[in-house]
Amino acid sequence: IIAQPLGRNEVLGLLFRLTIFGAVTYFTIKWMVDAIDPTRKQKMEAQKQAEKLMKQIGVQNVKLSEYEMSIAAHLVDPLTMQITWSDIAGLDEVITELKDTVILPIQKRHLFKGSRLLQPPKGVLLYGPPGCGKTLIAKATAKDAGFRFINLQPSTLTDKWYGESQKLASAVFSLAIKLQPSIIFIDEIDSFLRSRSSSDHEATAMMKAQFMSLWDGLETDYNCQVIIMGATNRPQDLDSAILRRMPTRFHINQPVDPAVDFVDMAKETDGFSGSDLREMCRDAALLCVRDFVHNTHADERIQDQIRSINQDDMQIARQKMRKSKSADGQTVLIHSTLD
Repeated sequence: IIAQPLGRNEVLGLLFRLTIFGAVTYFTIKWMVDAIDPTRKQKMEAQKQAEKLMKQIGVQNVKLSEYEMSIAAHLVDPLTMQITWSDIAGLDEVITELKDTVILPIQKRHLFKGSRLLQPPKGVLLYGPPGCGKTLIAKATAKDAGFRFINLQPSTLTDKWYGESQKLASAVFSLAIKLQPSIIFIDEIDSFLRSRSSSDHEATAMMKAQFMSLWDGLETDYNCQVIIMGATNRPQDLDSAILRRMPTRFHINQPVDPAVDFVDMAKETDGFSGSDLREMCRDAALLCVRDFVHNTHADERIQDQIRSINQDDMQIARQKMRKSKSADGQTVLIHSTLD
């Protein structure tokens, strides 16, 4: 069969049909991928939430990518925050130092413009026991400094598709730069940026490496007004490379009533391990938090602070730990008898 040459109209018709076929194939495949993506609905809701928040904080004419939209869904408008420095008690020294080292260089930026030493830190770490006010301090800092607040959840950066986590990590920084001045707050930062090991998953290791690389980019740009603030009660679990990037650290501690008799408590906790003592102190601190929450629920007008740990709290926590150790001993005895 001898192929006949095609005319101009025939060639154009063939190209048109191929184009239509290619477009139909592309949209069909895209529809199938979207249909099997379990996070599609979540992404659409995140986009709607992001658009709503962007309007609330007054951001206009800023074009965001799909990944930046996912991160923007976790924006917090500092003007809507009800937290002020007066809501945080017993931490006056920490608050004063934080104002001097973080907020002052931001508010008086024109005074320190020519100095590289007096720039605000790119990383701030708040560490201390649970319920001592670390998150409150981060929010109060953002409100006082007038920064946009990105409340970053580690789960936001995880995705089932290979390479998507790195794109989301990159979007965190690109969004923060577009919205600067801004604070990227990571609560329980040890769960996200803990010490690296050879057993880490490849995707997790790559995401951590990219996150730290982008973080270094903030340090080289002295005009960038982006601060990463993390909170943890386990600073020893953080990677050493992360600690290097967070040179400004504040120990947030739970205040203790001076009337607590530590000598008496030492006698009554004979036989307790170091772990037992730590858990006992944690229970005592949580009693203060529960009282604060219950009082606030009872009367919303109350603006009281979390009280100090007193002798009664320590006694209740000691009795609870003693019962727990006693129950553990009975369990061991039962198992020994059965054996």
